[in-house]
Amino acid sequence: MILPAYDTLQTTWDGNHVLQVTLNRPEAGNAINTQMGHDLLDLWRRLTDDPGSARCVVITGSGDKIFCAGGDLKERNGMSKQQWQSQHELFERMFWTLVDLPLPVIAAVNGHAYAGGLELALCCDFIYAARGIRFALTEVTLGIMPGSGGTQNLPRALGDRRAKEILLTGKPFNSQQASEWGLVNALHEQGETLSEALATARVIAGNAPLSVRQIKKSVRYGGQMELRTAYRFEVEAYNHLIETKDRYEGVLAFNEKRKPVFRGE
Repeated sequence: MILPAYDTLQTTWDGNHVLQVTLNRPEAGNAINTQMGHDLLDLWRRLTDDPGSARCVVITGSGDKIFCAGGDLKERNGMSKQQWQSQHELFERMFWTLVDLPLPVIAAVNGHAYAGGLELALCCDFIYAARGIRFALTEVTLGIMPGSGGTQNLPRALGDRRAKEILLTGKPFNSQQASEWGLVNALHEQGETLSEALATARVIAGNAPLSVRQIKKSVRYGGQMELRTAYRFEVEAYNHLIETKDRYEGVLAFNEKRKPVFRGE
């Protein structure tokens, strides 16, 4: 799969099936400006329409201090209401296209993640983080509020009471707290977060691609249903895999005591 050269992103392949996406505005704390909104939306759309050989995505930030500082407030300074809303509508499309992406996405949070930067990580399937970094949703201190899923994804990750404290105070919390509260899956030493996320992505990419996508879909949509309906949704997702070539290959490889070769078919 050939991707365009983006102004604000770097895309590199780790092997044949893992795509690394790096937010690449280190001079601005990898803040999300209008161009990055366009770049990320284009990337997520391409991966949705035709992922090619991609089976898992890892997103990280350029440098080792800031994963993403959120929306670019310097660009926003002086914007009219129409300009602000138009930009935010772009961001909304970008975030929701990420949430809807069939491929799993791991956030390798290698530096501080504030406001929209934390919301970006929360829209991923799970998070690996570096020790010693900080997270925050600071919008309330700026006269706005999270508008890219923060008031929905954070309570689902931490529970209402903890999330409301974070959202209403705007106060930062550290990665150790994030780990204890269940926001991040694992903590790693500074400089190792990305490599650990890529290692996990390679494991995921080695599994049956159609199975991975059906699992992601089942977890996401099943979580929004009452339990009995969610069970039925899971079974329908399961039944979709029975006649795939990868299912035959997986069972055959098990019986032949070899590693399966999955092709996403």
